[in-house]
Amino acid sequence: MQKVFIPSARFAMNFDDEDDDDSFLDWDGFDEDYDPEEARAEMEAENRRIKNLPILRKANELMELTQAIVETINKEEDVLMMHEQMLANAMMLAPKIVGAEGGDLYTLRMENAVIIKMHARELLAQTSYCKAEKLAATAYLNVLREEIEQFRLLFVEWVNGFDKDNDAPDDWGLFY
Repeated sequence: MQKVFIPSARFAMNFDDEDDDDSFLDWDGFDEDYDPEEARAEMEAENRRIKNLPILRKANELMELTQAIVETINKEEDVLMMHEQMLANAMMLAPKIVGAEGGDLYTLRMENAVIIKMHARELLAQTSYCKAEKLAATAYLNVLREEIEQFRLLFVEWVNGFDKDNDAPDDWGLFY
């Protein structure tokens, strides 16, 4: 057994390799016919499926539109730095969609969905603030609001497709 002493701490860490236990690995389920090319092809197909999801495409469009709109905001008049907040909210949509798709478990998908909803609603509210403060052209903000509504409709359809039976309860009591 090797002891490691950390001078600023009053404890020792023990590293003992003699009793490593690999029993948690399911070697019986190991596929001896594993084909890395087949696995790569499956991963590429899954990546294409996710990339082509209507909700993800719309999230990317929202990001581009938001970016174009915030570039028109006069930074000196933007005392609350609304341009940065709007970008931050728009930037969170696509990664959370991808995370929900990659996680596949119902609870993880719903957690991501809640975060997506919060950011989309904040972005919508920020368009109202920008209108009230005349930070951006009303016509541009109306286009963004319409796109957020289209995103919302895609979101509802997407969330309704989640498989509630594919889950591992996390003992937090949400989404059951």
